[in-house]
Amino acid sequence: MRRDLPGETFVSMKDRFQCVRSLPHGHVAAVLGALRRLGLEQVLATRPSPERDRVVALIVARVLQADAELATGRALAGETATSTLGEMLGLASVTSDELYAAMDGLLPRQARIEAALARRHLDHTLILYDVTSSHFEGHGCPLAKRGRSRDGKSGKRQIAISLLCNRDGCPVAVDAFDGHTADPGTVARQWPRSASALG
Repeated sequence: MRRDLPGETFVSMKDRFQCVRSLPHGHVAAVLGALRRLGLEQVLATRPSPERDRVVALIVARVLQADAELATGRALAGETATSTLGEMLGLASVTSDELYAAMDGLLPRQARIEAALARRHLDHTLILYDVTSSHFEGHGCPLAKRGRSRDGKSGKRQIAISLLCNRDGCPVAVDAFDGHTADPGTVARQWPRSASALG
């Protein structure tokens, strides 16, 4: 104040500081850190690769905010990013097609990934298993069939989805079935994979 009263000129705050874009980071660091502490990256693929990073980004993004791959791609891209996730994984220029391809790349490795998760998380005691269904719009899915609706959408084609968890609810295996598959028919295909992992 003493310097200002005689008329001394100071550099204004807007000339001294430059405002740059700031993206939310804490929630990304927490989820990505937990995923890495659990060793999930090595379960997905033993060697680092852009494909593995894309799958990790999809998992973290799904935990943070469940969006479709198209929206996830926009949230990762540098100019439209909604968090630091794309920057942390080097995916600032990822496309939705690359994210879809990363998901497709998991299918041939599904049995190996589930076996690794079963060895880590199943303990020979209690295993939780459930089946649900999801109605399907469109005609491009060979699994979409009419069946007993579990989601209140009778008369629509659907797919059945099974989920196997450990006693704490940690997911170990998932599978998709024709929409008309009865619950007992799902166990026969899912159980041998998990049981073989346990020895």
